[in-house]
Amino acid sequence: MANRTLRLILGDQLNYQHSWYKNKDKDTFYLMMELRQETDYVLHHIQKITAFFAAMRSFAAHLREQGFEVLYLKLDEEQSSKSLTDNLLHYIQHCDISKLEYQQPDEYRLSEQLSSFAESVDLPIKKYSTEHFLVPHEALWDTFGEKPGIMESFYRKMRLKFKILLDEDKPLGGKWNYDEENRKALPKQFQVPAFKSYKHNVTSLVEVIEDKGVQSFGNIDRLNFHWPQNRQESLQYLKYFHQNLLTHFGRYQDAMHTDEPFLFHSRLSFALNTKMLHPLEVIEKTISYAQQNKNAISLSQVEGFVRQILGWREYMRGVYWTQMPAYAHKNFLQHKRPLPAFYWNGQTNMQCMKSTIEQSLDYAYAHHIQRLMITGNFALLANLNPDEVSDWYLGIYIDAIEWVEMPNTRGMSQFADGGIVATKPYIASANYINKMSNYCKNCQYNHRLKTGENACPFNSLYWNFLDQHKDVLGKNHRMAMIYKNWEKKTASEKTAILKQAEYYLTNIEKL
Repeated sequence: MANRTLRLILGDQLNYQHSWYKNKDKDTFYLMMELRQETDYVLHHIQKITAFFAAMRSFAAHLREQGFEVLYLKLDEEQSSKSLTDNLLHYIQHCDISKLEYQQPDEYRLSEQLSSFAESVDLPIKKYSTEHFLVPHEALWDTFGEKPGIMESFYRKMRLKFKILLDEDKPLGGKWNYDEENRKALPKQFQVPAFKSYKHNVTSLVEVIEDKGVQSFGNIDRLNFHWPQNRQESLQYLKYFHQNLLTHFGRYQDAMHTDEPFLFHSRLSFALNTKMLHPLEVIEKTISYAQQNKNAISLSQVEGFVRQILGWREYMRGVYWTQMPAYAHKNFLQHKRPLPAFYWNGQTNMQCMKSTIEQSLDYAYAHHIQRLMITGNFALLANLNPDEVSDWYLGIYIDAIEWVEMPNTRGMSQFADGGIVATKPYIASANYINKMSNYCKNCQYNHRLKTGENACPFNSLYWNFLDQHKDVLGKNHRMAMIYKNWEKKTASEKTAILKQAEYYLTNIEKL
């Protein structure tokens, strides 16, 4: 029997620099597959499906150009309807494979699927690292343990370990965190550079997706698809960020604006999460560029960016793996309300929700504050079922892979994990939204009113949420001042606010 090795590459394992590709072996085959299993396990945005398949095809073409043998199963081939493991068995049998190798999946469901498969076949199987994350998979449990701890402590340890933004063993500039300087609203008539865009024609790929009956939602410009499809384009995105956006990134990273879907954000998350870019190279290139342009780029801009990648990204992965599979079912506050229809079509009179959701449908993208403090904030205040909320976030955003989406949604956004990620729920009334955006300016609801015909729903729902969960959240020392403010209100004020909230929740589809 031939000594043939089959190496599986998943759709988010497009690591151009992986050690697998250092040497060529004529008896090693690489397998990539466009599977209905992956398009159908949750309802996805059409841009997300398209971007992944386009990037996968580009990666396969790159490997072939480098002289590697690639078996590529496209969506319009019959085998694509079969499962990942059924297809593995098919290729093992039909290609006379004597050994299987794969990289550690980043999603729990795929890891379990491949582990079960490995136990069921009489074949040598070897698992490799993806060589991407800064905390190796096998070190996650030692790093995070049963209780992950707070992100800030983890972030500082990572700074020290990788010697990032340090002056010897002290933080550069004397502070570990410049978050307080990174909460500015966008000034009026402030000039935001045009966003980086490609003009990919993905018409034929979208037609295949539609012809095969793959269900999706959202909008797509088939002639001008702007997401990067390979490592070279991803590096160009990074360079554009450095030259045009980094100078104001930190300062306005929490800002929101109806006319500016991207502001100064890098939009590198898709390239990072598919592994076309490595987190350490992104961090090091960013710091290097900033050091060469000190007059234009302050330390606070750079630190805010580094914290997202070195801190939050790695931290969320640690939470995910050490808390699964139980984490996927956590619903600490026992929220059960179904997701309103406007999450799928943007048809609501709440300008902040309308703008954020329509932007998400148009671009498969919203930045972290839009996700956390607009759509996530409303979902939490309205007691929406975290299962449905999590599925929505997983489907609508181009960078959403379960390892990063789930802890951000269930933990950071919905407090469904009871405080594993966040020390308190991230909730806010209209005052915060008005402060950080221009959403309230042309809204039919009045952000100043708690009750009455045109009162902003966020206001009464905010206080209703606090009243509803006071037995649990009232013991949280970080919320003591908020609850004191609630108790200061008169009985008639409380009654009016709670009645307003009840009316809005009863008529949630009409908001």
